[in-house]
Amino acid sequence: MLTLFKSGRIVDVNHNEDEQPYDVLIEDGIIREVAPHINVRADTNVLDISGKTLMPGLIDCHVHVMASMANLGINAKLPNAFALFRAIPILRGMLERGFTSVRDAGGADYALAQAVETGLAEGPRLFTSGKAISQTGGHADFRVRLDHSPDNCPCSQYYGAIGRIVDGVDDIRRAIRQEMRQGATQIKIMASGGVSSPSDPIGNLQFSEDEIRAAVAEARQHQTYVMAHAYTAQAIKRAVEFGVRTIEHGNLVDDEAARIMAEQGAFVVPTLITYEACRTDGAEAGFPADSLVKNAAVLQKGLDSLEIYKRHEVRMAYGSDLLGTMHQRQSEELMLRTRAFSNYEVICQATSVAADVLNKTNELGVVTAGAIADLLVVDGNPLKDIEVLGHQGRHLDIIMKQGRFFKNRLVA
Repeated sequence: MLTLFKSGRIVDVNHNEDEQPYDVLIEDGIIREVAPHINVRADTNVLDISGKTLMPGLIDCHVHVMASMANLGINAKLPNAFALFRAIPILRGMLERGFTSVRDAGGADYALAQAVETGLAEGPRLFTSGKAISQTGGHADFRVRLDHSPDNCPCSQYYGAIGRIVDGVDDIRRAIRQEMRQGATQIKIMASGGVSSPSDPIGNLQFSEDEIRAAVAEARQHQTYVMAHAYTAQAIKRAVEFGVRTIEHGNLVDDEAARIMAEQGAFVVPTLITYEACRTDGAEAGFPADSLVKNAAVLQKGLDSLEIYKRHEVRMAYGSDLLGTMHQRQSEELMLRTRAFSNYEVICQATSVAADVLNKTNELGVVTAGAIADLLVVDGNPLKDIEVLGHQGRHLDIIMKQGRFFKNRLVA
């Protein structure tokens, strides 16, 4: 079946304030042609989208689809079947908001990605990290201080666990090989303290130089890369200098760290909405009290960091990092970023730049011939009002993923 979107305004990295209406032809899940006018066969499904916006599906480069509970220590102990079933509405909700691809930053695995790919579950295309790799006492070690269970606690095998505890170069290499064998598309490490974990102050550095370099080398041998949770300028600098490709969060960056990131070609994936959501909804959602204190320490700095990254032209992709009931605020990251960036820049962060992070340049995140047909038809113009990409997909008339309609309010 051929589908033609007729006379729509395109918004993507190649079309900024371009008022020219375009036709876009879809066949077999691929964009075949983009032109001002396309002649088609009589049996083509033609959808008139005059006055509406056609844009790529959104891409979120930092999610935890298995985190159905805000308290990740409790989430890690959910029985596997229970954790899996709780992930299904989270995935569907993301697709309903127009996110057609997401990079899971710890927890989701190949089996869940295949469930989505084969249609057993509805959701965005999943790029999974498997279990994030943490040192003992690091950001994925959710044992409280009085918990003396072993580092290889069986709970790390549960679907609800976002990470695994690994120490030493040899064990890191072994863990990465296991995650890659099991279908990870990239590797996630914890390179600094964090907000949601109980025993690691945010200023802590995690993993030695040898351990981080080994992780990077092992990932490269598997033709992929390392993404690193890091907050402080020092943690960011050492991770990037040791070869890490994407920095997650990065709230406490300074000018020197941002400059090094730009020089090395590293990406940053801020996740500002998670701190705002934890501030307003975290206690009710079950976020631990100690974590709320740490959250307050990085909230404003995260907003301030946008200007630092912008000043040094660090490439920025979209991330949300929400937990539990707070997943519904995923689209609000778009609005937060307009404090420092134009609507066009923010849309590019959530489409073409995010596709670059996924190593899917010109395959995802663009409306161009040869790209995968992940497309949104928006009732409105997000370049003028980015709020039309919020409100749980209310203004999305069409959500198409790889040429298939997940949502279609415009019946031909």
